[in-house]
Amino acid sequence: MLSVLIPVYNYDIRALVTAIQEQLLTSQIPFEIICMDDGSKSNFRTINSEIEQLEHTGYRVSNSNLGRVATRKSLAENASYNWLLFLDADVIPRTNQFINNYIPYLHTDYEAVYGGFAYKEDQPEDDLMLRWTYGRSNEQVSAHIRNKTPYKIVISANFLIKKTRFLELSSYMTNTGYGYDNYFGALLKEKTVKVFHIDNEVFHLGLESSASYLKKIEESIDNLLQLDTEDKLKTTDNSLLKLFKLFKTYKLHKIWAWVYKTFGSSLKSNLLSKRPSVFMLQCYKLSYICYQDQNS
Repeated sequence: MLSVLIPVYNYDIRALVTAIQEQLLTSQIPFEIICMDDGSKSNFRTINSEIEQLEHTGYRVSNSNLGRVATRKSLAENASYNWLLFLDADVIPRTNQFINNYIPYLHTDYEAVYGGFAYKEDQPEDDLMLRWTYGRSNEQVSAHIRNKTPYKIVISANFLIKKTRFLELSSYMTNTGYGYDNYFGALLKEKTVKVFHIDNEVFHLGLESSASYLKKIEESIDNLLQLDTEDKLKTTDNSLLKLFKLFKTYKLHKIWAWVYKTFGSSLKSNLLSKRPSVFMLQCYKLSYICYQDQNS
């Protein structure tokens, strides 16, 4: 009935898989857990292989780094059941009713169900503050709000989807890199997939450094521009792309490109500090996308 699919890269998944497996056993539904290691270091492969001792649990290893998109496709293709629950490796369920909260939706006409994302209240180390601050502000959103624009906040770290629908949508995703939740959300909307959001969060534990996260943001914006150039985001609800296009219509994007060229370093200094501003991050993203559009 349910295949839980977890892509893994250089992360200890034993606690996550053990928690999920215990909840699945209690639920008494047919299940499997498949974890696919995407070219992790040998020490992670060694400790993570311990999960194979758990009932209905498998651990597969890729000899090369395929990337998030290809790994998810491979997991889905090898899944035995008609419902897929995708989880990122660096999460943990917020409650011990996590699986039970999803089960009723296996018997509805919804084709994708998003559980949501959460961050623990205790502040992390200074070097991790950007990811934590942005996540709590923009990703930790109630289901009531998410359902108002169901294709906008589609975080792939925790979602349930029918296997046939996922394979259909993933066949369009030939690109790789960070930030392709934007494209997946646009595809969900374009193909009129019936999406529902619930309050069934996972905690995001694997906070990366602010510098690393900022690089990922830049990569996601580069991919956003590329997808837009390829005319693949006609139905997107992405706020940054919509604002950029509005500014470009009125030639205001040139001003924001100048802002990045002139003040980009100052904005970055704030974002890498121990008190990063979400407003400054939004200014950085807008100025960066305008600058990249002008100089690509």
